[in-house]
Amino acid sequence: METWLIVVIVIVAILVLLLGYVFKTYNKLVKLRNRVKDQWSQIDVQLKRRFDLIPNLVNTIKGYAKHESETLEKVIQARNTYLTATTSEEKMAANSELSGMLTKLFALSESYPDLKANTNFLDLQSELQETENKIAMARQFYNDTVLSYNNKVEMIPSNIVASIFHFKTMEYFKVQEEERKNVEVQF
Repeated sequence: METWLIVVIVIVAILVLLLGYVFKTYNKLVKLRNRVKDQWSQIDVQLKRRFDLIPNLVNTIKGYAKHESETLEKVIQARNTYLTATTSEEKMAANSELSGMLTKLFALSESYPDLKANTNFLDLQSELQETENKIAMARQFYNDTVLSYNNKVEMIPSNIVASIFHFKTMEYFKVQEEERKNVEVQF
């Protein structure tokens, strides 16, 4: 066999292997990006459930805490901010704001013994707590998925394929600074 034929075969084999690697890496990046989107939608489902519970909770509290309307309005305003958010970053910020307001709302309920004994309020509080736990789990899964995706986008040699096809790193679902602080409730 002639030398030039061996060189051509080796070059073709290298190109086929390289092209195979590019296809495999591209498909892995797409799969991971789609998994990140799926995990975000899981968070979104739980947040929607939480936001659907809030009007019922606020209406239940209104009957007992008529002079606490400012707190109740802030809860509804925080809920509406989330519903009008368009990007995941805006939704994360709105979620943090609402979390703080719900903490204040439940602390407020401590001042009203009749409210604390109301079965409707207790059911809503229980459902909301269950939803909060689901949100926490969904956030954890989302961040784990973002970690896998970002590693693939940033690590050599897959980062070369990622940059060619314009794959960008994704943001983690972070705890906002307001959530790190102790909530101060004043009556």
